[in-house]
Amino acid sequence: MLEEVERWLGARSWSVTDRPVQQLLTAKHATGQTVSVVLPALDEEATVGDIVTVIRRELMGRDPLVDEVVVVDSGSRDRTSAVAAAAGARVVHRDAILPRIPAVPGKGEVLWRSLLVTGGDIVCFVDADLREFSADFVSGIVGPLLTDPDVHLVKAMYDRPLGAAPGQGGRVTELMARPLLNMHWPRLAGFVQPLGGEYAARRSLLERLPFPVGYGVELGMLVDALHLVGLDGLAQVDVGVRRHRHQDGQALGRMSAAIYRTAQLRLARGHLVRPALTQFERGPAGFEPRTYPVDTEERPPMTEIAEYAARRVA
Repeated sequence: MLEEVERWLGARSWSVTDRPVQQLLTAKHATGQTVSVVLPALDEEATVGDIVTVIRRELMGRDPLVDEVVVVDSGSRDRTSAVAAAAGARVVHRDAILPRIPAVPGKGEVLWRSLLVTGGDIVCFVDADLREFSADFVSGIVGPLLTDPDVHLVKAMYDRPLGAAPGQGGRVTELMARPLLNMHWPRLAGFVQPLGGEYAARRSLLERLPFPVGYGVELGMLVDALHLVGLDGLAQVDVGVRRHRHQDGQALGRMSAAIYRTAQLRLARGHLVRPALTQFERGPAGFEPRTYPVDTEERPPMTEIAEYAARRVA
């Protein structure tokens, strides 16, 4: 590990207990910063309501740390929107945001569009499939942004069990993202959960970043933020244990392909020869190929979108 990264680990890696909520409230009052929480959601009726309930109960009381919680529904076929609204979230449908640009499937697409329907100086993203959710996931990663003006993006770090097996979650992180970062962006090798979906950042940074529309959004954002604000502008906070719904191996393969493609574009800004991934499933006649497109689209920095610029002027 680079000496710079070892130093960064000591200076920019914290625990949620390092900043009690009352300290954060004091800093929030002193700086006047506002906080938005965004939950990108697709068919998450089983968990989204509990997450919203915890945030509203523990962080949006009489003296709120969080100013708004917004669920962006990207086309759920279940009761995700109804459950989120009943729990007290403001629900916005992906296709209703910036309708002049047709939406494409993907998590990054939802996160990008969320900048247009939130107002916080600090934007906190939380995946909507978390179980046994703790408000620490929000207060922990928002904390450094409220208390340290030199920090611009904060990732959550945590244990990721796979069923009953501790530390076995995050398979794409270990098999794809971590090797890529260590080999090509070694200054980012200190991040425990580089692909984690829980992170917070200053709007002033997010609006300058391009957003890969799919699963490559977390890696792309981390690499691009490094170039914009430097390693000391990034941080991570230990928030405990993350439990969520796990995907099957083939879904993880498609996720890995999107992440590799995101890294490739940042390494060379070149063109993929074949932006597709072929996998195999056993069928009646034996193993049958299934070919899936790999996300190749990125949304531009939000500052380049006329509607966003007009909203800021207004």
